[in-house]
Formats: sequence, C-alpha cells, structure tokens
Amino acid sequence: MPDTVDPALVPELLVEDLDRSLDFWCGACGFTVAYDRPDERFAYLVLGSAHVMLEQVGVSRNWVTGALDRPLGRGINLQVTVPDSAALAARLDAAGVRLFMQPETKWYDLGTEEAGVQQFLVQDPDGYLLRFQSSVGRRPVLPHT
Repeated sequence: MPDTVDPALVPELLVEDLDRSLDFWCGACGFTVAYDRPDERFAYLVLGSAHVMLEQVGVSRNWVTGALDRPLGRGINLQVTVPDSAALAARLDAAGVRLFMQPETKWYDLGTEEAGVQQFLVQDPDGYLLRFQSSVGRRPVLPHT
C-alpha cells in the first residue's frame, strides 16, 4: 500500500464481477490496485487519497443484510477528488462510458464562504454512483441585501 495516512473510512463495495469492475475503476477511472487477494476476489484500490475495496459477491464471506437488487448502492454517491475532473469526464466519454450527470461547476455554501467544484457523476458496472470533483476555489459569501 502507498506510504500515506490510512483513511478513517474505506467503503467496501460488493460487485458481481471483479474483473469487469477493475476494468472500470482502474482502466477507465485511474485507480490502482494497492493490494489484492485473488483467491477471495478482493482488491483494495487507491486514487490519490481516495480508497475503496471491491469484493466479488459469493466468493468469500460477504456481509449482506438484504437482497442485492440492481443498481447496487442506491441512495449513496461516493465523492472522489481528482486533479482534473473535466479531463477524466472527457476520457470516459471517449471510451464510450455514459455519464449519469454531465460536468458542471457548482458552488456550495459553507457559511461565510462558498466552495466551488467542477463535478460529474458516473455509475460503475454494478450501479454504484461516483461523483468525481475538482476544486475551482473558494469565494466569500456576499451579504444579502
């Protein structure tokens, strides 16, 4: 694993086909495999400071609390900060990957200032929603008149 601080939260996503997921996460989105356990169909992926674990359903022990209906991960989107989300969106588009939401610039209220991001959304092969974003800076919130 890279010499970085271990994150306090790392999602572990159950997937139907680990090879297909690795093609998407690593091949299309730029993650790398930090380590894997091929006999368990498990891989630990890293992109910058973003970490995620993928595990194929039905191979090792899976902690499943209910039916795994598609799309998996309904109700959650995983934000991944990248240096240039527009370049990644263009690369995915060129590879024929359909975006769930086209790139946009959005300003989020933080109280006394706003944080700007350029972002887009894409679903992985199992339906997990990924929101790739890049910072476009911060600006003060103007008082309401």
